[in-house]
Amino acid sequence: MTILRRMARFIPAAANPRGRLAALACALALPWLQCAHAELPPEYPGAYRAIASAARDEGRVVVYSTTDLSAVAALIRDFEQRNPGVKVDYNDLNSTDLHQRFLAETAAGKPSADVLWSSAMDLQMKLANDDYAARYKSPEAGSLPDWAVWRDTAYGTTFEPAVFVYNKHFVSGDDVPATHADIVRLLTTQRAKYAGNVTTYDIEKSAVGFLFATQDSRVQTNFWELARALGANAVELEANTSVMVQRIASGKDYLGYNLIGSYALTRARRDPSIGVVLPRDYTLVMSRIALISKTASHPNAARLWLDYLLSRRGQGLLSSHSELFSIRDDVPGEYTAATLRKELGSRLKAIAVAPPLLVFLDRAKQQEFLRRWRRETGDVK
Repeated sequence: MTILRRMARFIPAAANPRGRLAALACALALPWLQCAHAELPPEYPGAYRAIASAARDEGRVVVYSTTDLSAVAALIRDFEQRNPGVKVDYNDLNSTDLHQRFLAETAAGKPSADVLWSSAMDLQMKLANDDYAARYKSPEAGSLPDWAVWRDTAYGTTFEPAVFVYNKHFVSGDDVPATHADIVRLLTTQRAKYAGNVTTYDIEKSAVGFLFATQDSRVQTNFWELARALGANAVELEANTSVMVQRIASGKDYLGYNLIGSYALTRARRDPSIGVVLPRDYTLVMSRIALISKTASHPNAARLWLDYLLSRRGQGLLSSHSELFSIRDDVPGEYTAATLRKELGSRLKAIAVAPPLLVFLDRAKQQEFLRRWRRETGDVK
């Protein structure tokens, strides 16, 4: 090993000394040291090995994400096993905190995320549009819907519906809402029952909540009528889906509007008191956007992680272990885009990874929307 360390001085320096030594050992075909190579899809170009090798030299990839660590533990474990020498430094953050932390660190010239993976599609799109994202054409891009890739910088990774969630002990029979109009009818005709027992996102604290509300307003003609009905029923505003689902499960709230379906369906699988509705008039679909930072400290490891996340294997694990609905049509299972399309067809309204997401990030439009939301829901601050 001493000889190997001396010889290592003659190869380029790397962030990961172990990876540097392993690369030299493999290059020399030393029989006493086992070489570990990344397991790559066979259809990847031969030149991709250079990316995997450089990623091993970098040694890690720093990921800022809004997806709970517990939900992606199996994904991370599999990635690390298939890519020896590359560790995932995973940071689980609120969508707004993720965005602000990255911008602050980048402005200060400090190390920050290599990959940003967030459910706040509009904020991610703004980063890409404002030239914070590196351009990289993933070999997996051809397996994604056209609407899920923007200029080889922003990639949609999931296919998650916005749903209604209810407690079956309190909401049953004809009361179970099938459409957005049903929500309005329920709240206006049974105010005595639902006042104080309905929850949705606090759109000033939750970026994904703001995304759902603004997209709703573009699709639904009676959106503001619905907002007034929520306000008239003293809607409980929360920033976190898991908190809302827990409140509904405990009976503190009876009904939840516009919650992320992946979290709700995961809870419903193990809790028979939870009911989930995919709205029959239209169902918004959100996709967690991943992008590589233009100033990434570990750019090759970032490419390796992004490609794995978009790969058939990675998408299969997202579907089977994380229950985040694969965006790829070639991934089988219950939690997939293909399954949702079979059930809802054209009623699915996927939010495209595209510049129109930026419309409500215009400061004047954003403030106007928030002022009306406060007025209609009674959330005066």
